[in-house]
Amino acid sequence: MSRYKFLLFDLDGTLMDTAPGIFSSVRYTMEKMGLEEPSNMRRFLGPPLFRSMKEFCGLDDERAWEAVRIYREKYPVDGLFDSEKFDGVEDILKDLGDAGYVLGVATSKPEPFAKSLLEHFDMAKYFTFIGGSGVDGARDTKREVIEYTLENLGVTDRDSVLMIGDRLHDILGAKECGLDSMYVLWGYGSREEAEECGAPTIVDTPADCRDHILSQK
Repeated sequence: MSRYKFLLFDLDGTLMDTAPGIFSSVRYTMEKMGLEEPSNMRRFLGPPLFRSMKEFCGLDDERAWEAVRIYREKYPVDGLFDSEKFDGVEDILKDLGDAGYVLGVATSKPEPFAKSLLEHFDMAKYFTFIGGSGVDGARDTKREVIEYTLENLGVTDRDSVLMIGDRLHDILGAKECGLDSMYVLWGYGSREEAEECGAPTIVDTPADCRDHILSQK
């Protein structure tokens, strides 16, 4: 019997390359608010948007929520679907589902956006539950999103769960929830970040991800 039963996947940078739509929406937001474009746009890939606006743009709570509102004027309209599947990811979802694993999504992207995106690209069918943050600011940490997803999947044994993601937030959130985790290098992070955040397992490709999971007994 496999060590794991439940596999939780991050979305941005793990299941899909969503960077183009996110970048264009951040630029739109900065222009509308009269702010300079952040020097390192890649920092917006992964963390919750409200926290990113505060940390990376120096905004207070009121202005950060204004930025989120403006961002959402554009992103659902012509940013959300400006995304691509990562090569090989859909293949491993099918393989792991066929092998009997229960697949879920735990993403900091607002849940309605996550569901729409995965449905648009015909990937929602692989997942028993798609969990995300709330559009009202609920579940604004990775830990809260993971806990919410575990609850909706009916998980009782946390040793049977693996969190799979491409940024330190995924690894640290999993650790806070008492879960094992895997850092994938085909997304937006780096091997240096993976090692610094103490990722228990680091893999290079989707095939490596699948093979490691299937090898765990």
